[in-house]
Amino acid sequence: MKVVILQSNYLPWKGYFDLIQGADAFVFYDCVKYTKNDWRNRNIIYPKNGKQWLSIPIAAQATRLAIDEVLITDKHWQTQHFKSLYYAYKKAPHFAQLEALMIDYLQEKAWTHLSTLNQYLIRYISQKLGCNIQFYNARSFPLEGLDRVERLLVILEQLKADTYISGQAARQYLDGQERLFEAKGIDLVYKTYPNYPQYKQLATPFEQGVSIVDMIAHLEWSEIPAYIWL
Repeated sequence: MKVVILQSNYLPWKGYFDLIQGADAFVFYDCVKYTKNDWRNRNIIYPKNGKQWLSIPIAAQATRLAIDEVLITDKHWQTQHFKSLYYAYKKAPHFAQLEALMIDYLQEKAWTHLSTLNQYLIRYISQKLGCNIQFYNARSFPLEGLDRVERLLVILEQLKADTYISGQAARQYLDGQERLFEAKGIDLVYKTYPNYPQYKQLATPFEQGVSIVDMIAHLEWSEIPAYIWL
């Protein structure tokens, strides 16, 4: 059983879904502290005039809260994001796919909590990409009173994991603790991201590290996996 434990992000880049595809189970680790200027409430889109941030307004006290406690404070952000995505990608060849997603989460639904929104979008996009994976929420595991590594180990043991796939950013977080995973018979693997194939974008030069929405606007759903699962 290969497991990923990771915080939810807003409309993540393709590498996030590469992590999902490489695992059997994915645990949303949104019970940890919200980090400012990170990917939790924002991401980058790439219209013809260059990179642009798409950010969700959140409560000022967010940095004192867990990610799944963070509230979305502005009532008009959904309209603003719809307009931003529309004008950014309306001339892209498969904009209709992106528009269907936009209508679903920006016009047909309302959101109060950042984590709920992020998790919904990640599940939605994963399903569209054909990812065969089970999603979990870290809140469903008995983690109270444990330190940061103990929490991970409890989740992994309860899921009967033999492999823990972690992003490169966690190397420092886990530095010196690798032996604890080995003692539990769990392989700790750090995900490396390849030089993903390029596709035609509206702008140049080609940008890898932008939101998955860029791919959704430019490639058919059925084509996207060939540009991620290498």
